[in-house]
Amino acid sequence: MARVIHKFTRNVPHWQPRLTPVKLADATPEQLEALQVTPSNTKVSDYVLTLAHDVESLKVRSPLFNAIMYDAGGLSRSERELGALAASMVNRCIYCAAVHADRHAKIEKDTTTTDALFAAGEKADLNPRDRAIFDFARKSAEAPPTAGAADMEALRQAGLSDAEILDLILSAALFGWANRLMHVLGDPVRKTEDA
Repeated sequence: MARVIHKFTRNVPHWQPRLTPVKLADATPEQLEALQVTPSNTKVSDYVLTLAHDVESLKVRSPLFNAIMYDAGGLSRSERELGALAASMVNRCIYCAAVHADRHAKIEKDTTTTDALFAAGEKADLNPRDRAIFDFARKSAEAPPTAGAADMEALRQAGLSDAEILDLILSAALFGWANRLMHVLGDPVRKTEDA
């Protein structure tokens, strides 16, 4: 028996799709082509295999995801993860919050930031740059967004360049959308014995 997880953690839960994911052995040539570029360039997740039911969308989504989260230059990888984490926390996407908190901690080789965010939420004690990034991404992900001129000024005061700010906007916007899609397509779950 599985149950839905309601607490943020770096422990990535299993994601249970509501639709049966495409099985690689049964995938059409078009689906296989679309699956060649996975978001992390590592393995094909159940989420991506579920998205493979709509080949045309997946063929656009994966390269866009890779460009926003992994391209060189601009905002650092860990700061992009922080932006994704902020959006995921606003949207209460337990799965995405865990994935991006885990990636942030591994890239930084430090759990201080994610520990503080999970313990105190938006009131966490963060360094000025992380505070500006988290606040802007969080406010951008709210519906309707509340990020404004003061938040842009805080980013500039924290030393972010225009290229870094654009990367942050893209990361937060990507997860504002992806979290909502993930909520509709499935649920984060863990086995009762792991609770």
